[in-house]
Amino acid sequence: MANKKDHQLFSCPISAHAFNHDQGKLVVSDNSRFAHIYSKDGKGAYVFEATLTQHIERIKSIDWAPKSNRIVTCAGDRNAYVWNFNVETGEWKPSIVLLRIDRAATYVRWAPSEDRFVVGSGARLLSICYFEEDHDWWVSKHIKKPIRSTILCADFHPNNMVVAIGTCDFKCRVFSAAMTKELGDKPVKEGWMTTPKFGSLLAEFGESSGWVHCVKFSPSGDQLAWVAHDSSVNIVNVNSMDKVIRLLGTTLPILSFIWSSETTLIGAGHDNYPALFTLVASDTIIFSAKLDTGKEKAGGALSAMARFKQLDSRGAQESGTKLTTTHQNAITEVRALSYGNDRLAAFSTAGMDGKVVVWNVDKLCASIEACKI
Repeated sequence: MANKKDHQLFSCPISAHAFNHDQGKLVVSDNSRFAHIYSKDGKGAYVFEATLTQHIERIKSIDWAPKSNRIVTCAGDRNAYVWNFNVETGEWKPSIVLLRIDRAATYVRWAPSEDRFVVGSGARLLSICYFEEDHDWWVSKHIKKPIRSTILCADFHPNNMVVAIGTCDFKCRVFSAAMTKELGDKPVKEGWMTTPKFGSLLAEFGESSGWVHCVKFSPSGDQLAWVAHDSSVNIVNVNSMDKVIRLLGTTLPILSFIWSSETTLIGAGHDNYPALFTLVASDTIIFSAKLDTGKEKAGGALSAMARFKQLDSRGAQESGTKLTTTHQNAITEVRALSYGNDRLAAFSTAGMDGKVVVWNVDKLCASIEACKI
């Protein structure tokens, strides 16, 4: 098995993608109002199966709950929908979500328990949504203060009751999302949860000099990381929240990342390739390896006569436009697919080149000497 398998699904950018629990199905948006579902065939290729068509503006974010098999989407039409698969009809049925926002919905993610999800928006508020059985719809509770700009990313803590967000005002914030009345949560004052009351600001970090593209809790929940448009990678530990560990990179900005273990991150963005970052001695972040080395085109050298013929017939020398990386444009999203032995086993990337690439971590580490996860 190769260390990666790429799927050229579109000729246009991919704005969001997500897999089901066993990677047998894939939902992806081609930067339009549609979300397309693909199924894996016997040869490992993804073939078209269905289209989700409820939105009237571009879909901004998608997530697929692995246990309940529900898909949630949000878009620029200020709406979000939860999609349930009807086994009898073989169709996906949308459920309405009462977001109550007046700006575009920008980001959506399920909580680990899958009984709630978070929606970020341009309305300068955070929506925590849960299901109301009496009316058969999803309703939301808002967190407003002190959010002062568009929310670009969000992530739930493993305990379901703490949520982190990244915004356009260069801030990363952590809030309490405990819903004692609605969902019967029983928050305890420990770790990030210093104040159990819903909507309480638990932490705020403003070390970045650019809008925050992605934020993630570590697998244990003890650490929080985020990346910003100033090409920085930031990590903070719950036991020392006054000390933010920061790496100001020399590459182009990272747009998305995942934790591959408690001390390693895999991030990707405008440089078109995934890269490995390592937390060393609990106080330093280093760039460890480029995970997509690529291959130079063979036969690149030209004889003097061949070079003269090209100049004579074309008026210029041959200059290839194909990059050596697997992705030919910026990577918009990185998703963790599976874990094994307390570390990442496989992950996927989607990009502006219309590709979705599935990466095998063990094969990557075997082919790249500096890759240690």
